[in-house]
Amino acid sequence: MSTPSYTSSKQRLVNISCFIIWMAYALIQTALLWWFEVDFELALNDSLVSATVITLCCYVIANALNHYLPRKEKYFYVVIWGLVLAAISISLSRWILQYVITDKPYLNQIDLSLPLRFFINALLIAWMAIINILWNIQQEYKENEQRKADAERLAREAELYNLRQQLQPHFLFNSLNSIIALIGRKPDEARNMTFQLSDFLRGTLRKDDQQLIPLKDELDHLQLYLGIEKVRFGHRLETQINHDEDCLMMTLPAMIIQPLVENAIKHGLYDTTENVAISIVCTCSNKLLEIAIKNPYDSQSIKPRRGTGFGLRGVQRRLFLLFGRTDLLETKATKHIFTSIIKIPQL
Repeated sequence: MSTPSYTSSKQRLVNISCFIIWMAYALIQTALLWWFEVDFELALNDSLVSATVITLCCYVIANALNHYLPRKEKYFYVVIWGLVLAAISISLSRWILQYVITDKPYLNQIDLSLPLRFFINALLIAWMAIINILWNIQQEYKENEQRKADAERLAREAELYNLRQQLQPHFLFNSLNSIIALIGRKPDEARNMTFQLSDFLRGTLRKDDQQLIPLKDELDHLQLYLGIEKVRFGHRLETQINHDEDCLMMTLPAMIIQPLVENAIKHGLYDTTENVAISIVCTCSNKLLEIAIKNPYDSQSIKPRRGTGFGLRGVQRRLFLLFGRTDLLETKATKHIFTSIIKIPQL
């Protein structure tokens, strides 16, 4: 549906075009008739009547096409309308002129010029129709592009929301299982883990409507997650977070680090009984925030962890949806260390 601004803009275009037609028609016809030694008063009366009638016909077809864009197979009808209006303009002008002009010889000259006048009027009406059709085509194209952009934005937001939601169940189930296991043996730790899980989920709900948040908020939320994991794994899990102070106010997608840290814990701790240190290093330069997560990795392990791969895939997909780039997640694996690196452009 046309917007009010679009309708008013088009109406202004129609009014200006009609005024130009009236002025140009009247001036040019008067000048030509006077050049051919027609009495100036006769030339002026003839020109004013003819210009007024053709302007009205142009205004009629412009308003007829104001909210109507004929398809290609319907252009034939527009041509018919234009020819009919041109014939009406000639007939109406001739009928009015017989009451305005009493000079019979001049009226006879008008009759002889009717085919030429019909041709000129048809061209003017066609010009007005073409202007309106092109305007409608342009507006329809803009509206289609806007609808396409809105649909893509809604689909992107829905997919981002779905990706965010997929982060919760896996972590929640593990945490609840750990709480159940601790209730009998270590009730105080089970109670503490329950409080930490509650704080973590409350923070997650607050971030649901936020796409980009400061690094400081993301690290604070990550500490809640790591606190829960440390209750699960005890002294075996060691974490170290290093960051430049200049990076704390840089923004990144909410909860983008957690799946990578969860991935690091899974691959670093599940296949060993030794203490495992996971490091998170945040640096920034040239409007780019870079976060590296490192965890021990045994490429020769006879029991490799088989996961869904959602952590890395989900992060990469979110980064692509938000920034339109596929080079913002990088992984490196040596014999003993696995590194995930995410790069966040600062818009």
